[in-house]
Amino acid sequence: MDASMRWAGQRIDALAPGTLPGLARVSNLVQSVRSPEFAGITFHEILAKTALNHVPATARMLPDEWTINPYRGCTHACVYCYARPTHEHLGLNVLGDFDDQIVVKTNIVDVLRAELAKKRVLPPRVALGTSTDPYQRAEGRYRLMPGIIQALGESRIPFSVLTKGTLIRRDIPLLVEANRRAHVEPGLSMSFVDEELQQSLEPGTPTTAARLTALAEIRAAGLDCTVFLAPILPILSDRPHQLERMVRQIAEAGATAVLPTPLYLSSAVRPGFFAWLGRTHPELVADYERIYSGGSEADPRYRRWLDEQLQPLLTKHGLPAPDAGVQDKFALHGRRAAAPGADAPVPPTLF
Repeated sequence: MDASMRWAGQRIDALAPGTLPGLARVSNLVQSVRSPEFAGITFHEILAKTALNHVPATARMLPDEWTINPYRGCTHACVYCYARPTHEHLGLNVLGDFDDQIVVKTNIVDVLRAELAKKRVLPPRVALGTSTDPYQRAEGRYRLMPGIIQALGESRIPFSVLTKGTLIRRDIPLLVEANRRAHVEPGLSMSFVDEELQQSLEPGTPTTAARLTALAEIRAAGLDCTVFLAPILPILSDRPHQLERMVRQIAEAGATAVLPTPLYLSSAVRPGFFAWLGRTHPELVADYERIYSGGSEADPRYRRWLDEQLQPLLTKHGLPAPDAGVQDKFALHGRRAAAPGADAPVPPTLF
């Protein structure tokens, strides 16, 4: 059944005032729909013109990589999400609109198959989940990923999939089948042992426990799986006991590799994150202002300190040290990874 047909009777006027701020000019918009199942969310169904995106070699983020993003915007609603600024290109804002105005490329599987059939030279590798999560809740209704996985597998193209969503469990058999033709590597992102903190920062995501279960199932199926220990938040999720518990659980679930990454705050995301911090942990605002006084990345002294905490933990639990190759496989060149290492006091110059 066509994806849009599953929303029959739920269509709203795509050009109604307030319905599509900034999207009325999109010529390939089919319809905008709402559903009681997704309270407060509007899905804007479009006919994609392309499926494969080749990032120029000169780009700061993901240079010379091929990516696929079936959705724009994400109901995970992660306060810190680095992809929020992508909504500004549609005339939408990085805060509420990114969370509840979701663009869905309903024809992306057909377009992908057509592109692959025409290409004389196929992409050497494709990364999914580099912008917004392909396994956010809407994927349960639109079911775009099975066709994407099958198309890439049939073309023998290696690919990675990065997600916070446990819906990836549905497609494990398809990922296994594709992996018989070319290497497939799922990746799961998680970093919080504190469930209250996790739900405050990532209100639309599955729990860490649910993601660990998904990790175990992926590994049981014989697939590699990298865990992105990300984002690690200064003071809030980087305490030695928190890192110890998180690394231990990841190792027990069978992760192939771990890529720890401190919180990254772009200039567009920073105001929203600091607003959240001011509401929930006002006593930490000054500390974060110092740690991020130099820009989007945490102070180098903090990153070195974090490295020193993680290396012994990874070694203790039999996990390899972070490798630039792991980052490359997921097309994350622009996102600095904290290399791991030993319990040490937090630098007093920062706190």
